[in-house]
Amino acid sequence: MLSKKTQYAFHALVYLAENIDKGPILISEIASEKNISIKFLENILLELKNAGILGSKKGKGGGYYLLRPPKEIQLARIIRLLDGAIALLPCVSLNYYERCENCKDEAVCGLNEVMSKVRDATLKLLENKTLKDILTKER
Repeated sequence: MLSKKTQYAFHALVYLAENIDKGPILISEIASEKNISIKFLENILLELKNAGILGSKKGKGGGYYLLRPPKEIQLARIIRLLDGAIALLPCVSLNYYERCENCKDEAVCGLNEVMSKVRDATLKLLENKTLKDILTKER
């Protein structure tokens, strides 16, 4: 399940994409339009900036803006950045692997096998979907 943080990030990114021609957008505008707490949104946008997804400009005419076109911002990247693993179990995660506490042998674990297939299908979809796909649906 996506965290509120990640959901808000997608809402903010979509708003920035919808208003890409306006230039930098103030946090207060995004927060107001998307009904997100300014403090919470500040932290989210800072993480996206530090990851190279957003740029920012200070002073008059300042705010946040997308560094790349929406078609180049993969949904999987945003989810991993803000929520961590996409896999439903730590033992099938590609980037955040951990052995499950109660598993005796992953090689014969039926749950591991099924969840690996779920992970693969989910990743295939999320790595091929971008911010543009969300934007297109909302227009």
